[in-house]
Amino acid sequence: MNIQIFGKSKCFDTKKAERYFKERGIKFQSVDILSKGLSKGELESVCKAVGGLEKLIDENSKDYCNIKYLLDEAKADKLAEQPKLYKTPIVRNGKQATVGYCPEIWSKWSENAPQR
Repeated sequence: MNIQIFGKSKCFDTKKAERYFKERGIKFQSVDILSKGLSKGELESVCKAVGGLEKLIDENSKDYCNIKYLLDEAKADKLAEQPKLYKTPIVRNGKQATVGYCPEIWSKWSENAPQR
């Protein structure tokens, strides 16, 4: 497993995701989405895995009105400009990804991982 957790330091779900993997002894890379964001390739990969760009946008963000009515291409650009609009955590395992706290999916990843 090659786990990456893209999150915000003050996000409780991000902290819960990190704790989930730590408790199970699964190594992960933590990425501060506010300072690093997602590269264009990472964004495309995550969008394919989760079912579209809309699932990555935090509708509860106070800045949601800045992105709500934009076209998808413009939304991707706006997310690059304002990474605080991402719903977090975004957890990647190769080409698989989840948005939010999803332990039921992560447990399937670890079950299907090859044993060393």
